[in-house]
Amino acid sequence: MTPAQLPDLLLHVAVVRPVFVWGAPGIGKSALVRNFAASLGLECVTLVGTQLAAEDLIGVPELRDGRSRFAPPESIARDEPYCLFLDELNASAPEVQKAFYSLILDRRIGAYELPAGSIVIGAGNRASDHALARPMASALVNRMIHVHLRADWTDWANWAGTAGIHPWVLGYLTERPDHLWSAPPKTEETFSTPRSWHMLSDALHSYGDGLGEELVTMLAAGTLGPQHATAFAGYVKIVRHRYGLDAIVRGDAGWPSAPADRDLLYFLAEAFRARLVKDLPASKDHVPAGLRQFAHRAKAMLVELAELSLECGRLVIAPDPSGRPVLPAWFLVEISRDLPRLVAART
Repeated sequence: MTPAQLPDLLLHVAVVRPVFVWGAPGIGKSALVRNFAASLGLECVTLVGTQLAAEDLIGVPELRDGRSRFAPPESIARDEPYCLFLDELNASAPEVQKAFYSLILDRRIGAYELPAGSIVIGAGNRASDHALARPMASALVNRMIHVHLRADWTDWANWAGTAGIHPWVLGYLTERPDHLWSAPPKTEETFSTPRSWHMLSDALHSYGDGLGEELVTMLAAGTLGPQHATAFAGYVKIVRHRYGLDAIVRGDAGWPSAPADRDLLYFLAEAFRARLVKDLPASKDHVPAGLRQFAHRAKAMLVELAELSLECGRLVIAPDPSGRPVLPAWFLVEISRDLPRLVAART
C-alpha cells in the first residue's frame, strides 16, 4: 500500500491487533507511525531493535516484600496509553525478538500490562533491499498483521508541496517521478529514496542561492543514486540557463555539445525518452498530424544526439531492464528504416 493508505489501515487494525510494516529503507515508515500516533493524541515510544538487549525490555530483578520480580524499564512502564513503536524489529537479535513475544501478543512484560488504549506497531526493512534483517521466528511472525509499504510519487508530492521542499527537487521529480525511489544497490553507495531527496532539499536550502554547479553535483552525488544525481545536476543547469527540451524540439536550440555539459545532455536524453514514451501512441493508425510531425522531428533529433553521444542515443531507444521495448514498435521500425537516410542527409 501507499503511505497515504497506511493511516486508515492502522486506525482500524492497529487498535485491535499489532501491525508490522514492511518497506525499503528511506520511504518514511518511522515518520508515518509517529504521525499516526500524534493524530490519535498518543505519545510514540520508539524502541530500536538493533540497539536493544533482552534485559532492556524484560527489565532487571528487584526485591519487593521478600520476593524478586522484574521491573520493566521506565520507557515502557507507563500509566497512560501510548503507541509502542518497535522499529527495526526484524533486525534485532533472536533473544530480543523472543523478549518481544509477550509484549506483542499479550501486551505485557512480566507483571506489567500496557494501559488500555495502547497500540503496538513494528516496522522493518526487507532482506531483498540489502538491509540488515534477520529471519523472524514463525511464532513472532504469526503474532502480527503484516502490510507492505511502497513509495508513491502522488503521496510524496502532496506532502512536499506543504513541507518546504526545495523547488529544484520538486521540479525535477515532477518531470521524473520514477526517480523518487530506486532499489538499494548491493554495494555501499548512495541510492534515491524519499528520505534522500529530502536530505538533498535541506542541503540546498542551507546553502541558499550561492551554489555553484560543482557544489550542486557534489550534493546530488552524496544523496542520490549515480544516474539520478547526474540527471539532477543537468536539470539544475536547465533551470538556471532556461535550456529546455521544448526548445530543441522546436529547433530553436541544439543538443548541448560542450564537454562540461555532459550531465545536461544525459538529462535531456532521458527527458526526450520520457517524452516519446508519453506522447507517441501504441499504434500508428489515426495518429494526429501534430504527433506525426513530432515523430518525424524526433528521428532527426535522435540522429543529432547520437552524433554527440552514441551512449545517449542508445539510452533513448533502449528496452526496459527485462528486455521489452518501451517505445512503440512502429516508431522503432521507422527509425531502423529511416536512420541511414537521415544520416546521409546530414552528411
